[in-house]
Amino acid sequence: MPTQYKRSCGALAADFIRNATSRLRAEASASQGSTHSREIATLVRIFPTLLLLGTALLCDVTGSAAAEAVPVEEWRAKIRANFFIPTPLPARDPQTHRHFKPDPAVRAEAVTYTSQFGLRVPGILYLPNPLPKTANGKIPAFIVVNGHGGDKYSWYAYYTGILYARAGAAVLTFDPIGEGERNAARKSGTRAHDMIKGDATLARRLCGLLMTDVMQAAAYLAERPEVDASRIGAGGYSLGSFVLALAGAVEPRLRACVMVGGGNLDDPNGYWDISKPMCQGLPYRSLDFLGDRPAAIYALHAARGPSLLFNGAADSVVAMPRLGEAFLSDVRTRVQRLHGRSEGVFDFVMVPAVSHRPFFVTRPVVAWLDRQLDLPRWTPAEIEALPETRISDWVAKHRITVDKGYASEEREGGTPALLDDVPGFTRDDLSVLTEAAWTEQRSRFVLESWLTEARRQPNEYRAVR
Repeated sequence: MPTQYKRSCGALAADFIRNATSRLRAEASASQGSTHSREIATLVRIFPTLLLLGTALLCDVTGSAAAEAVPVEEWRAKIRANFFIPTPLPARDPQTHRHFKPDPAVRAEAVTYTSQFGLRVPGILYLPNPLPKTANGKIPAFIVVNGHGGDKYSWYAYYTGILYARAGAAVLTFDPIGEGERNAARKSGTRAHDMIKGDATLARRLCGLLMTDVMQAAAYLAERPEVDASRIGAGGYSLGSFVLALAGAVEPRLRACVMVGGGNLDDPNGYWDISKPMCQGLPYRSLDFLGDRPAAIYALHAARGPSLLFNGAADSVVAMPRLGEAFLSDVRTRVQRLHGRSEGVFDFVMVPAVSHRPFFVTRPVVAWLDRQLDLPRWTPAEIEALPETRISDWVAKHRITVDKGYASEEREGGTPALLDDVPGFTRDDLSVLTEAAWTEQRSRFVLESWLTEARRQPNEYRAVR
């Protein structure tokens, strides 16, 4: 039910109540001393309440009917087919390659699981040590979806793992295709997928792979014995915000999604249509069949669960000065109109005078995720009292590399990350396989193997009936 109709419904009710009550009071005054005066006085008192309850019921029922009219499963099936996402998803076949302790309060597993074409995804699973005692014996989980050039070796992926594991959650970080152990030279920050020369169909396949990796991460976590499958969240940064905006629209296992350094999906010929073609521009254009793409995508999020867009108002990387508060307010109104109610529609926060940052390591986002996922180790008051670290100081202390394009104070360098005692790490700490083992199995991981298989596939995906 459109929001403006709900307001008009309430306004009509208010006018009717005022007029009807006024007439009843006039009748009561005229009937003073009559045998019916007491009954009329009682009716004057209870009539507004009865009418309000009836009006609220009418509006809510109408609103629910409108919300059910959104073709959630149909849209999800069309989006998955558009991006050639396998239905059903491949079996994960998870393997744990080693265990280690990156922090006294955290244990970790170096894992792999299957994505498209039988290729493997390498990741690090961070777990609280020991596991907290909870009512159902299970803990929430969180997935990190990296930005361009980012992977499980990125400072924010590792920091998020330690931060939320200390909070009592499982955290999965993994290498996107073309980065880390899925890069042909086993390097990070390469942006290898941007070098692909291909048409719109291959771009849709590439975006579908990025989405599949997130969906497989959610499925992998849901199958872990210590994870509560109803409390899985995800955070996407920069490119990851775009990937999570799409994956979160079609993956109901995700309870809560946070898009940072992006998420401001816009209209035809806008920033996201003309951005990096293979992983963003061409895939986003291919969703024209949805009509109002931002509203449709975030209406699907609303059908899944809560979402948060948290950004710097000066984030020129994703055109936030132009697509900021006024724009997002308008998108939110359109989503409410389509979804039929405000419940579930994304929240957004704009931080003045800062730019591109992975805000899911900051206090406000941790507090929001606690409200959605119930982080078992920290209360809201404890979250509020935790100390912070300026990331440029932390990376300097531990000699950790940050992408030079994002190391400035207004970008990642100035991020006030929660906690002040997170230890550093080395690259070897976060490698799933030894160099020798990776070299032997290289073809099971790298972008080039996926490209070979993708180019062999038919152009039209027919798995969805």
